[in-house]
Amino acid sequence: MKVILSHGYFLEDDLKEQQIMKPYPPLGILYISAWLKQHGISCTVYDTTFSSKEAFRQYLLDQKPRLLALYTNLMTKLNVLETIRFVRSRPELEDVIIVLGGPEVTHSKSNFLKAGADVIAIGEGEETMLDLARCLEAGNFNYDALSLIPGIAFADGTGNVVTTAEREKLKDIDLLPMPDRKAIDLTLYLDAWKNRHGSNAASISTMRGCPYTCKWCSRAVYGLSYRRRSPAKVVEEMKWIRDQYNPDTLWFVDDVFTVSHKWLKEFAELVEAENIRIPFECITRADRMNEEVIQLLKKAGCYRVWIGAESGSQRIIDAMDRRVKVTQVRDMIILAKQYGIQSGTFIMLGYPGETVEDIEETIHHLKVSAPDLYTITLAYPIKGTELYEEVEGDFLNDLPWESSTDRQIEFKRNYSKKFYARALTRVNNEVAWSRNQKDLFRNPVRVLKFKGKSELARLLMWWEKRKEG
Repeated sequence: MKVILSHGYFLEDDLKEQQIMKPYPPLGILYISAWLKQHGISCTVYDTTFSSKEAFRQYLLDQKPRLLALYTNLMTKLNVLETIRFVRSRPELEDVIIVLGGPEVTHSKSNFLKAGADVIAIGEGEETMLDLARCLEAGNFNYDALSLIPGIAFADGTGNVVTTAEREKLKDIDLLPMPDRKAIDLTLYLDAWKNRHGSNAASISTMRGCPYTCKWCSRAVYGLSYRRRSPAKVVEEMKWIRDQYNPDTLWFVDDVFTVSHKWLKEFAELVEAENIRIPFECITRADRMNEEVIQLLKKAGCYRVWIGAESGSQRIIDAMDRRVKVTQVRDMIILAKQYGIQSGTFIMLGYPGETVEDIEETIHHLKVSAPDLYTITLAYPIKGTELYEEVEGDFLNDLPWESSTDRQIEFKRNYSKKFYARALTRVNNEVAWSRNQKDLFRNPVRVLKFKGKSELARLLMWWEKRKEG
């Protein structure tokens, strides 16, 4: 029985990532691969990142897997649907059972099943995939057997969607083996980073779930939970990664790395005791930081911490249910820098109810806190989130599900899409002006250009707003 795990992300099709060139391996399916192998199920991971659609299709034709499991998120949805259509169009692959998992499938089960998937795995995939593989291995892959497997959805003989009982989450995630990194060529990722940036990074996970309730954030896989591997297990994995690949840095993919101060203290002490201090970056929240936490991060090897802000306006942060004060975010960004840790933050424009005044507060926030790095996105609703429910009645476009993603959804905001394009230009250039004023006399043309672009964008924002009445 051939079991193939894959995803559907192709770097060659992602022009934006080609510019950034910081790809990460698919840890989710590498965890599933390790879990299946630990329980005696042979499987293969086909990593599409550095491959092509043509090569992937030929691989499927050559291998003729019995079970094809595809990780599906917002970015890979359309490619996954394309893969399904290809498999269903080829007589040589008529016996392939397609299982989909990941954050995109939970709230669109019926659509994916109609598109040709056989089974939808809801939530964590390790135990579900093991049950499905064993069911198939036993020659018992039928509706009666599937109905006994928790955490899945499938279409019965009449076309009705059957959703089985919710699968209980794995309580002790120390039971999980390390991701099966040897199933892919990790050096492709490390080399891509190294060639573009001069240094590379390997990704690692210490926790599952997030105990916070931000309205725009999807919790489709791990739910509103917090489960963590022991510091000893994490340090053990860090040693293995160092011995196998010797990366320049690590990237902890956790949602809130400092959520437990007790865990962090034990982790930092163990890193020091085991002499396994590898420079790393992580994401966290300002309300789970203080001076002691920053000292512990520094002790453990943190060189960059991303602190979520999303807005400089407290009114918008409260509307998001972020449960944090903008002053806390500002203070922690500044304090981290004082301890020699680079700071990064995330900004979201276009949240429902946002005004020009809120955007100006965001600019003020970025100027005062002066993070080393920041990213800006335009808010979009992901199905299954509170934000989606709030704006669903205000959608401005009706896109076909099979050829679009949630990122393309337009909804009624205070201002137009053109306005927010101007706003993005204003934020970036006004912040750049603030950062570069010290160079005004050395390079006046470059520095004044930032201010000029910022003021022009402000004028165009006013014009777009005026046109809208």
